[in-house]
Amino acid sequence: MASTFTPLGIEKMATGENAGTWGTKTNTNLDIIEQIAGGFTQQSIAGGAQTTALSVSDGSTGAVLAHRMIEFTGSITGNQIVTIPNDVQNFYILKNSTSGAYTVQFKYATGSGDSFTFSATTKTTKIIFASGNPDTTNPKMIEIQTGGDLVDDTSPQLGGDLDTNSFNIAFDDAHGINDENGNEQIIFQTTSSAVNQIDITNAATGNSPSIQATGGDSNINLKVGPKGTGLFEVLGATNPGSLQLNCESNSHGIKLTSPPHSSGQSYELKFPTGNVTADRFLKVASVSGSGTTGVGQLSFAEVSGGTSYQAVKTSGFTAVAGEGYFCNTTSAAFTATLPSSGTIGDEITFIDYAGTFDTNNLTVGRNSHNIQGSAADLTVSTERAGFTLVYVDSTQGWLLKDK
Repeated sequence: MASTFTPLGIEKMATGENAGTWGTKTNTNLDIIEQIAGGFTQQSIAGGAQTTALSVSDGSTGAVLAHRMIEFTGSITGNQIVTIPNDVQNFYILKNSTSGAYTVQFKYATGSGDSFTFSATTKTTKIIFASGNPDTTNPKMIEIQTGGDLVDDTSPQLGGDLDTNSFNIAFDDAHGINDENGNEQIIFQTTSSAVNQIDITNAATGNSPSIQATGGDSNINLKVGPKGTGLFEVLGATNPGSLQLNCESNSHGIKLTSPPHSSGQSYELKFPTGNVTADRFLKVASVSGSGTTGVGQLSFAEVSGGTSYQAVKTSGFTAVAGEGYFCNTTSAAFTATLPSSGTIGDEITFIDYAGTFDTNNLTVGRNSHNIQGSAADLTVSTERAGFTLVYVDSTQGWLLKDK
């Protein structure tokens, strides 16, 4: 009876065969076993798309498929296929050291069993179990997980921090991150209009999803920035979009709310470019564009129409627009000087405090502007006179509001 061979080439000597050569053949078998257990070899698969068949070498060492670790080398210019005979059962450490962005597939020679493929950009090392089948019809290749894809582990767990090592974590569309109970989720998806979207769902009734800055210093900003001229947008839902500014206890807050959809408004308001000033209000100083898409420039404006009355004056002073003066000329006549500059609508009021303007006149000094269109001071000699001057322009200057 002649010797037979295993699928990896080890000789199984029959009784009475190979007389006088058992020592040599046994040593060869041991070398093959050592090669299978821990041997390393390289296999060049350089070139265009092709199939490289690894074959057994019965009774001798050196067969590539009879090594524990196989390194694929060479510059490939097309997708590669590497096959082994259908009856081989072994596990391999495969290293893809090829250059070129093409796939390398490791499979059995025939049949429809599973195979293993290095992607065009995967230049790593994998452990693959060539399972074989009893009938060797459709033997399968099974990847042994060692920190690569976790498809076979339905409940993987980390034992420490996950360092992505400058790589990204990729999510399929409409999938994301769940909490340990599978309730709260962050979902990354692309909408039907190809807009990237992050959805945060919350299973607990009455509680809103929250994004907060924590750790580090006690005071940390949370920055949200668009790109280029993009906007930070607060979306509407069943109601117009609202931005709420809470109190420090987050128990109540004020809201800035958009007009409803029915109004069709898309205008823009720009805050003032000047410094904040006390006792002023915000007004639309100018508008560019028009209609529902107009852009309004806000400014800090002075309140008009009211008069700020001052303490009684008994001697000369310089008046200020928007103020009113009770003038007491009992002791002597004096001059109230108007401001050196004026803005249309500025008002100043003078009142005879003691009824003495007829004996000790009040003089209103014109400063650099006309009074009633004349480059002359105004002398007031009427007892109990009360009057208001309004600035109009550089021609007429200050005009009497009432006569």
